[in-house]
Amino acid sequence: MKKRYIRHASELVTCKGSAPKHGKEMSDIGLIKDGAVIIHDDKIVATGTTEELDRQVDLNEYEVIDAAGKTVMPGFVDSHTHFIFGGYRADEFSWRLKGDSYMSIMERGGGINATVVPTREATEEELIEAGEERLNRMLEFGVTTVEGKSGYGMDCETELKQLRVMKKLDETHPVDIVRTFLGPHSVLPQWKGKEREFLEEQLQGVMPKVKEENLAEFADIFTEKNVFNIEDSEYYLTEAKKMGFKLKIHADEIYQLGGAELASRVGAVSADHLLKASDEGIRQMREAGVISTLLPATAFSLKEEYAPGRKMIDEGCAVALASDLNPGSCFTNSIPLLVALGCIYMNMSIEEVITALTINGAAAVDRADTVGSLEAGKQADIVILKFPSIHFMPYHTGINLVETVIKKGETVYHKEWR
Repeated sequence: MKKRYIRHASELVTCKGSAPKHGKEMSDIGLIKDGAVIIHDDKIVATGTTEELDRQVDLNEYEVIDAAGKTVMPGFVDSHTHFIFGGYRADEFSWRLKGDSYMSIMERGGGINATVVPTREATEEELIEAGEERLNRMLEFGVTTVEGKSGYGMDCETELKQLRVMKKLDETHPVDIVRTFLGPHSVLPQWKGKEREFLEEQLQGVMPKVKEENLAEFADIFTEKNVFNIEDSEYYLTEAKKMGFKLKIHADEIYQLGGAELASRVGAVSADHLLKASDEGIRQMREAGVISTLLPATAFSLKEEYAPGRKMIDEGCAVALASDLNPGSCFTNSIPLLVALGCIYMNMSIEEVITALTINGAAAVDRADTVGSLEAGKQADIVILKFPSIHFMPYHTGINLVETVIKKGETVYHKEWR
């Protein structure tokens, strides 16, 4: 048995719990001064003050990590990304800077559809290489669990290829990958006006194969004006649930269509984006226990108003934050950027932001029972920050403060600060 002992953390953030935190609960991050963590193999055995845990261990039997002057916290969970794709769309970013809207670019052949051809053409090996590099960058930011979506093929072969790539990376890379099928990510020109037929093809021709190979546990759909309407989305999500998929939904990002209400009706684990969510949709998500996964870096990149995270928390919702890493609307996986946007522009406290990036992010991918907090029995996924307090996270704006990342009890990243 490998024994490790982290002690004398200036601040230890535990975020204790195996369920999402709602409303005011999000401010409770279980902070312990002069904290310590006992690890046996890949699991946490105990957390507490250094004084308490020193009485439980023989220091000679442990590899001791001195965290004096540092902050120790759970590994971050990035619960919404599209990190497996071919090609890039830097030209579109420049167009948006000149005033073109996301939807106008999409309507003239750009947007999601522009990534389809390079993703279809990319080999599995090329996607694995690109995906591994992106996962390495996530790890440097302290991300230990990530959700990844398909959706850049919208045909059987490419959708399966994206998911197989993520499955292989999950077996070889330290970051745990939760896989989501997003076949209905957009409407290709040949399917315009035949959206229900396209969904039937996904449900009957692709998703049984996804299930057969155990390639994804979630199903998702982009519910948006000129993409998939509420009626078609409800049909798809209902059928996907019958097939055994847990549900997610891209909801109310650009127009207020009732996506939040739909997520509540079908029992989705999370509704994501939600920039235009209605007051009634927020209320229904709270009542149904749907995680509100907000993606502020996308709003930042698109120069849109941010989702009403403050209102959602005040109304008692469980809010998660995620990067939405993708090649078009948000080509970033920066956790420091999410922290800054959450605190400065969305009026969230640093405690609420931490909850949103840890235990609530874990709940959004149905992993709150194993990751997202530091407590006995949980997986030893731990981040050590260079500075002594969580308040340095928004204060040292946009700077990556991660010094060490421990995944399943093993150090998988370490930075020497000079």
